[in-house]
Amino acid sequence: MKEIIEGFLKFREEVFPIHEDLFRGLAHQQRPRTLFISCSDSRLVPELVTQHQPGGLFVIRNAGNIVPSYGPEPGGVSASVEYAVTALQVTDVVICGHSDCGAMKAIATCACMDEMPAVGSWLRYADSARIVNQARHYASERARIESMVRENVIAQLANIQTHPSVRLALEEGRLALHGWVYDIESGRIEAFDGASRSFVSLAEHTEVCATPAQFATAV
Repeated sequence: MKEIIEGFLKFREEVFPIHEDLFRGLAHQQRPRTLFISCSDSRLVPELVTQHQPGGLFVIRNAGNIVPSYGPEPGGVSASVEYAVTALQVTDVVICGHSDCGAMKAIATCACMDEMPAVGSWLRYADSARIVNQARHYASERARIESMVRENVIAQLANIQTHPSVRLALEEGRLALHGWVYDIESGRIEAFDGASRSFVSLAEHTEVCATPAQFATAV
C-alpha cells in the first residue's frame, strides 16, 4: 500500500494542479463518447492505450472482458452497459481482449476451476467462443489460446447485442460496436472487421468497425 499512497500524494501535489481545470469541469458531469469493455488484467490500461484523460472513457473491466447476454436478472455489467448507452448516450462501444489472457488461456486449455468456482461460472459466458475454438485444429497451444482470445471478442460482440438498450441504439443508427485485441508485447491492436469477419491491423485500418453495415453510424 505504501507505493499506492505515495502515488496518490504525488498525484495530489504534482499532477492534479496541472489538470485542475479539467477536474473542475468534470466535478458535476461526465460526457464520455465511448464505452470501453476490457479485461481486468493489470497490464491493459484503457486510458493509457487510447491516450484518454479522465472523463473520456466509460470503462467496464472484468475477467475476460465478458458481457453476459441480457437476462431476467441483469448484473453489474448489464447495468453499466445500459447506463452508458441510454443515459450517457455513448456513440461507440469497444470490447477489447488482449494477449496472454489468463481467462482465455484457462478456457482454451480446459484448466481445472475447482478452486475458483466463481471464475469458472463467470467464464461460462464465453461458452460459444469455446465451442467454436475447440472445433478447430492448431499448430500449437499458443495458437489455440490466441484464437480463443479473438473468438471471445466476437462472442461478446454478439452477447452485447442482446441488450435492449444496445439493440435500440443500433437500430436508430446512433451506436457502433468495435472488437479489439491488444498485444501487450508489441503495443499493436487488431480490430474485428464486421464486413470480412476477420481481424485486421487497427493502425492500417482506422475506420474498421464490427457493427453490421446497416447499423453503423457515420464516422
